Amino acid sequence: MLKIYNQPEPSKESLDEILVLAESAEELPPEPAGGIPKQWLPGFIRWPLRVILLPFILIDLTAQRVARMLIRPPFKKQGKCLKRGNCCHYILVPENKGLLGKLFYVWNTQVLGFYKRRSGAFESEGKRVLVMGCRYLKNDGTCGQYFLRPTVCRKWPIIEYFGHPRIIKGCGFTAAQKDD
Repeated sequence: MLKIYNQPEPSKESLDEILVLAESAEELPPEPAGGIPKQWLPGFIRWPLRVILLPFILIDLTAQRVARMLIRPPFKKQGKCLKRGNCCHYILVPENKGLLGKLFYVWNTQVLGFYKRRSGAFESEGKRVLVMGCRYLKNDGTCGQYFLRPTVCRKWPIIEYFGHPRIIKGCGFTAAQKDD
């Protein structure tokens, strides 16, 4: 069950409806009301932070690959990216409270380049999430910052050890049950 929180006016769409639209979209979605907000953190701070943290991200992803070889998830990823960009327009980022939550939000919006596509938070799988988009997605569906892309983009589509895989339909990827 999906619930909508902190909406200034009643929402006409649920998270399920938003994601169904993302799955079937043939063209880019409209920008959020007021356009894509500008980043206030200067680039000479943003980019070095991303470059400095890149080795740690790559080490973490390598450790996760090793763990997948030792403990295999029940699903396997098949297919390839069709470069439609729909997954980049509807990124679900956890909403956190308190000082760490605000820092996480600043990190996602100012350093990683995400922006809120919808006001308010939605509930998905028992967690509050924000629907965000990526400012670095080019019109041809490719990433403008591929080398420095965030971890969520590097891991997409997400194949969980427990639960169901998270894949937007029509992206080119599918998840198949492993035959062990």
